[in-house]
Amino acid sequence: MARMIPATDQVFAYLVRTGAREHPVLTKCREETARHPSAGMQIGPDQGAVMALLAQLIGARRYLEVGTFTGYSALAVALALPSDGKAICCDVSKEYTDLARAYWEEAGVASKIELRLGPALETLDRIIAEGEPPFDFAFIDADKPGYDAYYERALKLVRSGGLIALDNMLWSGEVADPSNADHTAVTLGALNQKIHDDPRVDMALLAIGDGVMLARKR
Repeated sequence: MARMIPATDQVFAYLVRTGAREHPVLTKCREETARHPSAGMQIGPDQGAVMALLAQLIGARRYLEVGTFTGYSALAVALALPSDGKAICCDVSKEYTDLARAYWEEAGVASKIELRLGPALETLDRIIAEGEPPFDFAFIDADKPGYDAYYERALKLVRSGGLIALDNMLWSGEVADPSNADHTAVTLGALNQKIHDDPRVDMALLAIGDGVMLARKR
């Protein structure tokens, strides 16, 4: 069985050069965020390209995001949405999302994106109560203790045949060690197993970035 290619700096640089067609504003967002103290929260260009391609493959028009940071993932998907597409992004930080708004404006997609500030679970419950039309694609990349609840809410909000993507699901490989007592590793490992066994979805766990779990709602 083929094994994963080692994620060396050389391989990553090659992926950035040839593995994604990165919009100039995405490049700007990525490079400027790399200097941010919390830069580790940003997805990479390879992951952004995969998310954009997935959105196009499923014909996504409505996108839901839990955890936006400086806006790279939202921008990557918004660029792939049709002109009448809509993204709803949930985050708690005005500081981070003010940066995101500037990139969205510069890329000409701000009209597609609605930002909702506040605790994500409250926002998701409000969206459910409001009876919003179903979403085609949801991306979860926020506080890890909340992942299970976000997954359950996303299942309510995504259409049948829609896609849920969860970031950081390998947690630097720590989820693979059963003796690891780190709370986040245990939490994410349990959710990986739950999704693996969940009859409501088809799934695949991808070794891209820090691990992306894909769940297609049946």
